[in-house]
Formats: sequence, structure tokens, C-alpha cells
Amino acid sequence: MMNWDPKILVGLGFLLLVLGVGIPFLMVLQIIESTLFLNFFSYIVQFLGLVLGFLGAMSFVRRSRSKRDR
Repeated sequence: MMNWDPKILVGLGFLLLVLGVGIPFLMVLQIIESTLFLNFFSYIVQFLGLVLGFLGAMSFVRRSRSKRDR
């Protein structure tokens, strides 16, 4: 990853996870129509949110450990 701030990665991951959970929730409530595209889109967004959040958390731990070891 390009030296992004870990807080931005975690925040972006959280927003993507919320979007990935919100879309199927709206489909279950029949507010939006369930389509194959939306199903795959919500899965991909949720997976990317999980990955970005995990990478942000790992970057945050790595930075704090390197500051501590100095």
C-alpha cells in the first residue's frame, strides 16, 4: 500500500463494511430490488472493507511498534 494513514484505511474499511451490510438489509426489507449485480456488489464491497480495515489495523500496530522500539 502507498503510505496511507492507518486511520484512513480503518475508516474507509468501516464505511465499506457498513455499505456491504446495509445493501442486503435494504434488499431484505424490499426497499431496493435484489439483483445479481447488487448481490455481487455488496459482497465485493464487504470483502474490500474487511481487507482495508485489517490492513489499516496491521499498519497501525506496525507504526506503533516501530515508534516504541526507537
